[in-house]
Amino acid sequence: MAIYKTALIMLSAFILDCIIGDPQNPFHPMRLIGSGISLGEKAYKKTKAKKPAVKFTMGALLALATVALSYAATKIITLGFYHIDLRLGMAAEAAICYFLIAPKALRRESMKVYGSLRAGDLDEARKNLSYIVGRDVQNLDAPEIIKAAVETIAENLNDGTIAPLVFICIGGAPLGMAYKAINTLDSMLGYRTGDYEHFGKFAARLDDAANLIPARFSAVMMILGSLFIGAGGSAKNAARIFARDRYNHKSPNSAQTESVCAGALGLKLGGDAYYHGALVSKQTIGDEINRPEPEHIKAANRLMYAATIAAIVLLAAGSVLFAISRGSANV
Repeated sequence: MAIYKTALIMLSAFILDCIIGDPQNPFHPMRLIGSGISLGEKAYKKTKAKKPAVKFTMGALLALATVALSYAATKIITLGFYHIDLRLGMAAEAAICYFLIAPKALRRESMKVYGSLRAGDLDEARKNLSYIVGRDVQNLDAPEIIKAAVETIAENLNDGTIAPLVFICIGGAPLGMAYKAINTLDSMLGYRTGDYEHFGKFAARLDDAANLIPARFSAVMMILGSLFIGAGGSAKNAARIFARDRYNHKSPNSAQTESVCAGALGLKLGGDAYYHGALVSKQTIGDEINRPEPEHIKAANRLMYAATIAAIVLLAAGSVLFAISRGSANV
């Protein structure tokens, strides 16, 4: 069983998410991590630091402490269960990993946008969209709402599902939790405005580094997934737009998956958007082969699941082969 341990843990976590979805409660690991970051942020603000170097150092210390504690706590918990019994340890680790991925939650929230659009209720669609995007939504028309929903599905495929699976495959639940801590730090502190320009810089750069390989792996999985979704684009076009537009974003990672999704669905994504009332100029991604329709949200979700399944199959196979090779080497 030990040979299949990592593969079974990843598969179990995915199945649990498919059945239950992401549970919302005060003891969710991401909420606990977020609460810890908030405490550190409040402590930082009390210092009223002025010098950029001091702000950066304090932000870096908070980030490193958060990641280290997240890893150590998860390691201690899993080791405790493994010390009792291998099967119990695997069950506990699978349960923890289940909290680290959230494809069902992303699908559920984005499909609320779809439902509102199908009902012709733009105000409700904007409201539902506001829960999953950071941009201003009050003036978006139906095509813009659709594109924003598709973009967030494509981007969060990596952060919310495939990247955690990559780290789980490498280092189990502890490393997966460390990655989610990095991701949470970036979402809470990684801004480029005001105090966060320096305080959150380390968190933002750490997130860029952590996602460097997973984002590209996610893009390749999406290209594979686009072979099966039956949407208006094609795997060939997905690969073409990926090659052309994967760096059309300020982040080195975000456009990796967005470009594949744009090509697979035949949409033009990206472009200028308003954030907190300020216009932010952004490059476009993809070609407008198709006009945005509500069905593209469903297609993006099918693509997300196809890519996730492809990733699990490849990562699981890789983990089994690695375990076998280690066993052979130890003979």
